[in-house]
Amino acid sequence: MIVFVDGLAGCATGFGMQYYAAVVSYSINIGGRPLNSWPAFIPVAFEVTILIAALCAVFGMLLMNGMPMPYHPLFNNPRFSLSSSHGFFLCIEANDPQFDRERQRAFCKHSTHKE
Repeated sequence: MIVFVDGLAGCATGFGMQYYAAVVSYSINIGGRPLNSWPAFIPVAFEVTILIAALCAVFGMLLMNGMPMPYHPLFNNPRFSLSSSHGFFLCIEANDPQFDRERQRAFCKHSTHKE
C-alpha cells in the first residue's frame, strides 16, 4: 500500500512539474499545439513514479522492520568485545513468542557438548 500510494504521488508530482513548466510558468505556443500536451509528459511522469515508489519501498521496509538498529544493550557487556577474536556471542531474547526456556537450555547444552 505504501509503494502504491507513493507511486501515485510520484506520478502526480512528475506530471504536475511538467504541467506547471509548460502551461503556467513558461507557456510557448508552438505551431498552434495545445499547451497541455499530456502525451509528451508521460515518460517523465513514469520515471518519477518509479523513482519515488522504489525509494519509498526501500525506506518503508527499513522503517517497518525496525532497521537500522545501531545500538543494542548487549553491546555494553564487557565480554562482547572478545566475541570476534575468541569465539562468538549468542543472544536469545526471551520476548520472542516462540521462546521456550527448556528448549533453549537443551540446545545450548547440546551445542557445547564435545565428543
